[in-house]
Amino acid sequence: MIKLGVNSVLFKAVGFTEAARAIRLAGYDGMEISAIKGMCEHLDLDHYQDQKNEIKAVLEETGLELLATEVASLDPDRLELAFSVAADLGIPVVNVGPGGKKDDEESLQATLDKLAAMAERAAHYGVTLCCKAHVGAAIHNTATTLRAMETIKNPAFGVDMDPSHVYRAGENPELALPQVLSRTRHIHVRDCRGRGPSPGEPALQACGRGDIDLFAYCQAMVDGGYDGPVNLEVIGPEQNLTLAMGIAAESYG
Repeated sequence: MIKLGVNSVLFKAVGFTEAARAIRLAGYDGMEISAIKGMCEHLDLDHYQDQKNEIKAVLEETGLELLATEVASLDPDRLELAFSVAADLGIPVVNVGPGGKKDDEESLQATLDKLAAMAERAAHYGVTLCCKAHVGAAIHNTATTLRAMETIKNPAFGVDMDPSHVYRAGENPELALPQVLSRTRHIHVRDCRGRGPSPGEPALQACGRGDIDLFAYCQAMVDGGYDGPVNLEVIGPEQNLTLAMGIAAESYG
């Protein structure tokens, strides 16, 4: 069953408890808990044992599920820690960005090697490592995503499909998604006005505010039989609780 959540980076102005309560009030099933160092660490991997009980208590209070966590980094030590924490909390997916350089074969191969190695570690902990195409990175469009799918056979590696990045690569996400859906284990959703390079202000990333055909994107998701987490991910300048709640609630609607 598809479950809807919010990447808690949207609520980086507040702590984990307030973020979780707001996400629940907006109607979502769960969240992608942010563990992005230097940006938003609602999941503080380095001090996980100190916050473990709080996280579990808030989840029990709100009824939310932890659908994924975004670590972003490909640092092996940080990912090893993330995998162990994810296994302990029952988080099925650890999301990262690819890094590297666009249109650089050596950089792409190095990225694929890193992802393959870390997928082996993810498998050890029983979680899935997902990577998305990212503007300007080694994996940046459908072609390079397919290259990753063909190269990394480990089932502990999956695609995190993000329509905004694909749209800014000059593609239409509703046409791109069916091509990668067989290995898609996590889906991001947000809107985007124009082809970038920036996704725009946070308010314009709310679903329905931009130019992406998100109805067709969701239709492709359903028609393809996708069964997994779908998390709203809105990035950019810090939003206060009211503004963040507005974006989350409007996108859910």
